[in-house]
Amino acid sequence: MQHQQTPARAAYDGTCLIVEDSEFDRERLRRVLARAYGGMQVEFAPSIEAARRALRAGDKALILLDNNLPDGLGANFALELACDHRHAQTPVIMLSDWPSPIMWEKAASAGVLYVVNKCDFDASYLAAALRALQGRNRQMH
Repeated sequence: MQHQQTPARAAYDGTCLIVEDSEFDRERLRRVLARAYGGMQVEFAPSIEAARRALRAGDKALILLDNNLPDGLGANFALELACDHRHAQTPVIMLSDWPSPIMWEKAASAGVLYVVNKCDFDASYLAAALRALQGRNRQMH
């Protein structure tokens, strides 16, 4: 029997911003995050403008970003984040029901860690993103 090791929850006590307009998908993502990293706070933003407000209110440890939002494309918002020195180092995982080649290209240009089909998203992507965050934090100190 294999046990999946879960990282110490205290190491991931930041806030994850989930930018997603579907309540069903928000809840699904929240459950994946809670199972893997129960110590991490979760904030929701149903639009890009709501995500901007959430980011102005404080830094986030991780952003889960849907591509199709009511007020624009997540891939374009990822490019905006990459150009903002306050958020350029925040790990971003893009989620989409239908990832397109243009979305992949924009995500790569923005330094997005992963582009994942929503059906395939699981805790392994979170673990990799949070390892990247810890590596960046070690480099800064």
